Amino acid sequence: MGKHNKSGTTQKGQVTFLGIDLSKKSFQLHGVDAKGHVVIKKKLNRKALLPFIANLPQCAIGIEACGGSHYWCRKFTELGYDVRIMAPQFVKPYVKSNKNDAADAEAICEAMQRPSMRFVPTKTIEQQDIQSLHRIRSQAVARRTALGNQIRGLLMEYGVIIPKGIAFIRKQIPLILEDAENGLTVLFRELLSELYEEMKHLDERVEKLEQKLETIAANNEACKLLLTIPGIGLLSATALFAAIGDISAFKNGREMAAWLGLVPKQQSTGGVPTLLGISKRGDTYLRTLLIHGSRTVVRVADKHDDRRNNWIKELDQRRGKNISAVAVANKNARIAWAVLTKKEPYKAAA
Repeated sequence: MGKHNKSGTTQKGQVTFLGIDLSKKSFQLHGVDAKGHVVIKKKLNRKALLPFIANLPQCAIGIEACGGSHYWCRKFTELGYDVRIMAPQFVKPYVKSNKNDAADAEAICEAMQRPSMRFVPTKTIEQQDIQSLHRIRSQAVARRTALGNQIRGLLMEYGVIIPKGIAFIRKQIPLILEDAENGLTVLFRELLSELYEEMKHLDERVEKLEQKLETIAANNEACKLLLTIPGIGLLSATALFAAIGDISAFKNGREMAAWLGLVPKQQSTGGVPTLLGISKRGDTYLRTLLIHGSRTVVRVADKHDDRRNNWIKELDQRRGKNISAVAVANKNARIAWAVLTKKEPYKAAA
């Protein structure tokens, strides 16, 4: 290995592949030339990273998918570099010996050079905005659900029973507060009223977030195409658009369904194929939306008489509603790939 100069580079060839281990404040770099010789081994802080990268010759940069990876990808791309994002589970096999920042950067640099490596499409600002909307809405819904459970639990201690469901709570809390003969104290009525007001605030919050998603979907061609697929609604369409990025990253619909974790998990050996339950890889939130949307399609399939719904009805009779819902979600993922690739709305078969 050649001698290091003051800049932290060795006196060998020009850097061709550069792996960067990202974090909040510290960034470890590992670069090699075209022959695989180490050219750069350097640790930088956040302020020094971009100026250092800007002074490097054009090369391929590899980073792991993590918090901030899409931001750095956009910044490096603006400087003219070929940036490749990889999932951490695909980089891990290349880590040698103990794990540390230098070993991680070296593993990233090694993994990005593999011809068969799978890369993560870079998200745009618009996609990250939509993803943020979904995450904030999901948290608001979770808080509302927890609040509803708390209200039901507290009332049960006073002998007042409310059925499960937010709708029952919205309907019955005003009646409970007005009922002077249910044995509730003045103090508890005040507490219950405050909890009810908090729930109404969360309802308004969720509604405003969904209105923003509706506006985005109405002005986005990809979302309009996805909304033509039965079983894909506002939340599924916008979440798919935010997560997929570049649809050309998937070779076919099955690859996209596999990316969402909707295909069977394999444990085959010795030429004997063994298929298990779905792999559940990828985005749990997105997969859940697709499956819940498919449950509605399965539930109303007997009201329609066409090729798709006849297939769903036969599947429902053989395997039940849960497996049918996952199968429809799998098919919808493949249809979504075809719709986005061809840029044509969904057309049901006769």
